[in-house]
Amino acid sequence: MKPNILSNDRDNARCYRGNEQNSSKLLGPMQYTMPAVNDTKFQPAVFLLTGIPGLENVHVWISIPFCLMYVISILGNSFILFIIKTDPTLHEPMYIFLSMLAITDLGLSISTMPTTLGIYWFHSREISHDACFAQLFFIQSLMLIESSVLLCMAFDRFVAICNPLRYTSILTTPRIAKMGLVSLLRGVTLIFPLPILLKQHRYCKDSILSQSYCRHANVMTMACSDISVNIIYGFFLTVSSLMLDFLLILLSYVMILKTVLSITSHVERLKALNTCVSHFCVVLLFYIPDTALSVIYRFVKNSSPIFLTVLGILYMLVPPLMNPIVYSVKTQAIRVRIIRVFVK
Repeated sequence: MKPNILSNDRDNARCYRGNEQNSSKLLGPMQYTMPAVNDTKFQPAVFLLTGIPGLENVHVWISIPFCLMYVISILGNSFILFIIKTDPTLHEPMYIFLSMLAITDLGLSISTMPTTLGIYWFHSREISHDACFAQLFFIQSLMLIESSVLLCMAFDRFVAICNPLRYTSILTTPRIAKMGLVSLLRGVTLIFPLPILLKQHRYCKDSILSQSYCRHANVMTMACSDISVNIIYGFFLTVSSLMLDFLLILLSYVMILKTVLSITSHVERLKALNTCVSHFCVVLLFYIPDTALSVIYRFVKNSSPIFLTVLGILYMLVPPLMNPIVYSVKTQAIRVRIIRVFVK
């Protein structure tokens, strides 16, 4: 009985090996499909946001000035809106555009505050792709809207100085409302394709963003597929919106300067220039960091992570923080109204 059992076992083993070889011949290339399916090269679930690299142990202390900046920017812009709304003497084109700027700054602060403070307070670095694309859409749209509002404010100063007699007839309330609506539609329409383009890509495992919020130039570099369309469209956006707005603002100031230099009275010349100082400071605060970030993301390969992170945070925090301060200090009507409120 034992030899029969052993011979049966050997026959069964040979049959098993024969079936295994036959199945491998029949499967051919398909026998390698399972490792490809189970491959973890792609992780389409989340991105990882970044605080300040190397300073993770003191993130709680770093969050204190950031939190104060957020609070001051929200309170400052809300106070500017309150002052303009409650004072009928400030219902003029210049201050209506300023209220649009304050609303945009409020939106930017609120869009970036949850993820930024979440990293420093709760070490919450993960953000889903859909949430990241949504945040990206709001941030980029509000940036483009703010650029349009700054261009409208430059046009307001141009008309006030170069053609003061027609100021009230050109900048009527319906026309100002149309300019604000066009700025809103322009920002939403031009930025709307970005999340759609980004959703078409696969993203590598350990997709670590270099900021505490989502930005198109940063997110698209995390893709494992071809991003040529994103690069082309992003460049088109930069040229056709931000760069065009900045050039038109510079052109308006060149014409303003030409008009001011033709004024014979030194006092009147300084008075005319003083009305533009606050707007020009806000323009520099907005465009210089944005241009620097765009250039670094596209052309600088080995830039410092700490420098990128700090520049990105300052870009999102400083303009909303400084805009109400600049206009409160440099604009006499707003300064007087604020003093009157606090004296009461």
